Amino acid sequence: MAHTFDSNLTRGSVVTHFRRLAVPAAMGMLFNTLYNIVDMYFAGMLSTSAQAGISLGYQAFYIALSVGVGLGAAMGALVGNALGAGARGPARRFAVQGLGFGVLAALFLAAAGQWFGPFIVTLVSDPGDYRDAGTRYFQLLSLALPAFFLAFCCNGILQAHGDSKSFQRALMWAFFANVGLNPLLIYGVPGAVPGLGFDGLALSTVASQCGVMVYMVWQVLKRRNMRRLRLENFRPNAAIYSAIAQQTLPIALSMMVLFLSGFVVQYALKEFGEHAVAGFGVAIRIEQVLLLPVMGLTGALLPIVAQNFGARAFDRIRQAVGICMGFGLLMTILASVAIWVFGKSIMGLFTDDPDVIRVGLAYLRIDSLLLPIYMALFTFNSLLQALKRPIWTVWISMYRQGIGIGLFVWIFVGLLGFDEHGVFIGVGCAVFTGSILASIIVHRVAKTSFGGLFRNCHETIRPSPKAHWS
Repeated sequence: MAHTFDSNLTRGSVVTHFRRLAVPAAMGMLFNTLYNIVDMYFAGMLSTSAQAGISLGYQAFYIALSVGVGLGAAMGALVGNALGAGARGPARRFAVQGLGFGVLAALFLAAAGQWFGPFIVTLVSDPGDYRDAGTRYFQLLSLALPAFFLAFCCNGILQAHGDSKSFQRALMWAFFANVGLNPLLIYGVPGAVPGLGFDGLALSTVASQCGVMVYMVWQVLKRRNMRRLRLENFRPNAAIYSAIAQQTLPIALSMMVLFLSGFVVQYALKEFGEHAVAGFGVAIRIEQVLLLPVMGLTGALLPIVAQNFGARAFDRIRQAVGICMGFGLLMTILASVAIWVFGKSIMGLFTDDPDVIRVGLAYLRIDSLLLPIYMALFTFNSLLQALKRPIWTVWISMYRQGIGIGLFVWIFVGLLGFDEHGVFIGVGCAVFTGSILASIIVHRVAKTSFGGLFRNCHETIRPSPKAHWS
């Protein structure tokens, strides 16, 4: 039976909308992060080289996957703006064309990745077992790229309509499937089916993510707004593809810079040994778990702002940003305390190598001071995407995660001769100065788009005519 899955985010309590969208989104990301942690745990049972290899291969894979992340955000903005303006026809066309765009982009990047993935892994690692593991992990994981792309695209479409529960359910089941598939594919069935060893880690992800894709596509296609689709509806429309690309590519470039920054860090760490790369790889996954509530909160901001911007309800945008920043600050303070109290114990769950634990704990403690700044940056990114001004996220990312990290890591490690701590302090300096740049940009964009974040406005401007979207 078809469902409407319509949620009017331009009416009702903004706090209620945050709770209804953010909690399922955070739960979904929790299971997605636990999914990655399970891979890291089983890799640790194989060897430190396997853990370091997964860290390298995953970073390379995410350079390609960043286009899928951008597509999901683009769908949230484009479909959400159309729905906020009451234009359901254009919203449907954006959704259908987005699915086709995702398939074509994924197939292209999956083919191209067979060259650039191994090249990047080789560039930021020394010869050895962990380089070989990283290359192999990337190549196998690339088989799932279309599944990842379609899942992100569908999630953006559903979130624009106020549905964040579908992705949560999909990621929950993927986590449990991964828990079962990892030992089965790695070790096999004794006396019956031989195990695949390290390859089983990647193939488990391929299988479970294909399941996520099938479920998410089904959730989109069964809705009332998507009924009576025909094959010709998926024929590429140049104008709509152009609009989707204009929203997708800046976000994708921002994500690429983010993941490339991970390689800059790994490149700087490689001179300190394999344990440094492994420790960083474990620590960033712990960091992701701690940031999940914030990511769910700031992720919910995108559809809320997108619909209200389409409806020209600017007061509600200001209210939503204020709520997001307030609750986000509280969450990051609690996460920082957790790092100092439990960080070493959590690192010990993944490895008994004291050097890996030492490096990971050093990163986490320095990072704890940056969590409120990350929250503000996530908020700014969601706001810019919802306002359909994603190009600014590129410039922010290029400085913070490209120029800034490279410059400050060089200063602390290359000039001042710091050890691994210098790498992490350099990252912190880049994040702090990048947040200042982002604040300036967001202030100016908000002022030109809807009068500014801090303007006291008591009148809600109603939607522009539907003809604008025809």
